[in-house]
Amino acid sequence: MKLSSLLQSAAAFCLLAAAVFAATTAVQAIQQQPAPQAAPGAPGTAGSPQQGGPPMRNFPPPTNLKVLPKDLTGREVRDIMQKWAGSLGVECDTCHVADPSHLDQRGRPAMNFPDDSKPEKQIARLMFTMTQQINTDTISKVMDMDKDNEGAPVTCGTCHRGHKMPQEFVIPKKGPPRGGPDGPPPAGAMPPNGMTPHDGTPPAH
Repeated sequence: MKLSSLLQSAAAFCLLAAAVFAATTAVQAIQQQPAPQAAPGAPGTAGSPQQGGPPMRNFPPPTNLKVLPKDLTGREVRDIMQKWAGSLGVECDTCHVADPSHLDQRGRPAMNFPDDSKPEKQIARLMFTMTQQINTDTISKVMDMDKDNEGAPVTCGTCHRGHKMPQEFVIPKKGPPRGGPDGPPPAGAMPPNGMTPHDGTPPAH
């Protein structure tokens, strides 16, 4: 074989080897590049804010449920508790004790929700059981008989109306009754002289 042919073959081999080396290096560089970070609030990122809002808060599974269904999630129990608190115009610490050993995100003692030491929590359970029984045993039957569909289930707010203790209902005054402040005169009573009795007969003389 001629020397020129050997040189051409060697040069071609060197070029091929250089091309393979360059391609391999480029692939490795691409693989070593960090993955692009998702923009804050981008859909599909765990814990990212939705539409620019704060990240979704995670609520731990509830424990020590005695009157509420035990398969409720932490968020569902929180929503129920907020309705109860709003109906009575109170806060969480009305029924729950604080745990100074655990601080919340604002640096305040967190609530020990499973604790049963407060009597208000026991009362809340009794009151919830009462409303459930009223709705099941009475209101449901009334609504079945009420053809106008005007009935509604009993809730905490039905009686409390934003007060911790239900307020006494005072019947509003509608003004003095017919016949003056003291009401109509008794049947057969004679009016003062010169006045006509309520039955239209002339006064006696």
